Amino acid sequence: MDDEAAVARQLGRRPRAFRRVVVRCPFGAPAVTEQEPYDAHGEPFPTTYYLTCPHLVAALARVEAAGGVGRWSEAVAEDAELAASLAAATEEQRSVRRELAGERVGKDGGASLELGIGGSGNPGALKCLHAHAAFALARPGYLLGERILAELDPPWPDRCCSEALLAGI
Repeated sequence: MDDEAAVARQLGRRPRAFRRVVVRCPFGAPAVTEQEPYDAHGEPFPTTYYLTCPHLVAALARVEAAGGVGRWSEAVAEDAELAASLAAATEEQRSVRRELAGERVGKDGGASLELGIGGSGNPGALKCLHAHAAFALARPGYLLGERILAELDPPWPDRCCSEALLAGI
C-alpha cells in the first residue's frame, strides 16, 4: 500500500509536505505522518507531526470544541510538570525541524523552524490539541500530549476507521 495515497484518502486531499508515516493505528493504517518543514514551493509547513487517523482527528475535535485548548493551556500554566514537558517537547520539535530542513530555509528565511508544536509562536499558549497528540504518538514520553490522548476513551476504535477509505489501494 502506498502511504501517501492512503493519507490522501484519509484527509480527502493530497497531503502537503508529506515525508512519511511515523505511527500506524492498531489495524496498520496511517495514524501520524511526519511532514517536511517546507513544501515543494518553499512555503513553511509548521506542523512536523500530523494526525491523519479519522477516529483520532474527530475525537480530538470534540475535545477542542468542548474547550479543551483553554483547559489544557490552564493546566500547563498551573502544573510545573506539564509546563516542563511542553518546554522540552517544544525544544525537541525545533531540533527535529532544523534537522529535517537541513540547509533549506524556505520563503520565511528559516523563521518557522523555531516555532513550537503545531506552529505555535508562543509555546505556553496551546493552539491545536491534534498536533500535541500527534507529537506524543510520534515521540513517546511527551507527558502533556499523553494526557491529552488519555481523554479519548477508547483511544482507538474497535475496527479500522480507514478500512473503507483504503479499500482498493
